[in-house]
Amino acid sequence: MSTLYRCLVVEDEPLAQNVLKKYIGEHPLLELAAVCSDAVEAQQWLARQQAAIVFLDINLPRLSGISFLKSLSRPPLVIFTTAYPEFAAEGFELDAIDYLVKPFSFERFLKAVNKALEKLERKESGSALAATSIFIKADKKVYKVNLADILYIEALDDYVKVVTTQGHYLVHDTLKSLQEELPAEQFMRVHKSYIIASNKIVFIEGNYVKIGEKDIPIGASYREAVFARLKI
Repeated sequence: MSTLYRCLVVEDEPLAQNVLKKYIGEHPLLELAAVCSDAVEAQQWLARQQAAIVFLDINLPRLSGISFLKSLSRPPLVIFTTAYPEFAAEGFELDAIDYLVKPFSFERFLKAVNKALEKLERKESGSALAATSIFIKADKKVYKVNLADILYIEALDDYVKVVTTQGHYLVHDTLKSLQEELPAEQFMRVHKSYIIASNKIVFIEGNYVKIGEKDIPIGASYREAVFARLKI
């Protein structure tokens, strides 16, 4: 049985509360523990219980989200949610996992959660190794995809196709954005439209790399970096 990670939502806007409740409910590894309308209420809740991830608004009554986070001696992982992106820099200085600017999509929420889950997995294993999986949304479902199963990822207009040994998923995302979630030591960009798993290379011939049954072009602007990485 998979571990469920308890989430605390600290948010005073009912609409934003409902969005976060819905998104948390759609993720197979997240569990909504509580919703607090201000930081003082959240402080009292955290004095009695624990949460793995806190979704924290910055503009809160009585005490700001940033002041609240500074007041915690051993804070949980925090993902800021706010309508004011100018506070992002200060949030990251406080080691926030990510910063969601309202209104944010489920895909953007998922990206932030993937970062948090990776950190939680590292902490639980006592290792600095990267996480072994990511979560993606495709076909109105959230899938857990093992990194070891990914062959390559291809950009298709407003989508990316994640091709694995088990099949493929069509994800509403950009190649650049998805690349940020993948460990650089395992995956590399070889073309404006392709990311490959370097350990899945069958052979390289000319300006093409063979991954499974697929011939993937190596872009001219990527060739030098790819060959240097592979020590060719």
